[in-house]
Amino acid sequence: MKLRNIIAIGTLAAVSMVGLVSCDSAANKASRNLSTAADNFEVPRRITVVNGITGDAVMIVEGYCSLGNNDTAWRMSLTCKTEDGEFIKNFLDKSDNTFVMTEQLASVSVSTFHYRTVFRPQSVIPDIDLQGSSTELLENQNTDG
Repeated sequence: MKLRNIIAIGTLAAVSMVGLVSCDSAANKASRNLSTAADNFEVPRRITVVNGITGDAVMIVEGYCSLGNNDTAWRMSLTCKTEDGEFIKNFLDKSDNTFVMTEQLASVSVSTFHYRTVFRPQSVIPDIDLQGSSTELLENQNTDG
């Protein structure tokens, strides 16, 4: 009898956890998955910086761009992938009279039922750059012993 109660309680707990995890709306799941896709340079965007006083576009960037990584209230970064597979990072210093508008230029198919998780095993091993001079190393030897 005790084993049956333990199984029943475990099953109830598992069902409750699944219910809590799945409470998010379809729109929230789609929005998060679109952000994940954009951060993986899969969403074409047009980012326009507009002068709020004159109405003029100060800057327009089009391409596969990710918006803001650790931005502040007054600074926004754009990281964009070029056609050659290279990357460019731009910084926008915001002010009281400018605003940024981001448009998605094409639809992207994302799930409204499952969150997308990206795992990159290559990122576990760091890319190490060594800087130095063999001449400097040989010339500045300790002569004290």
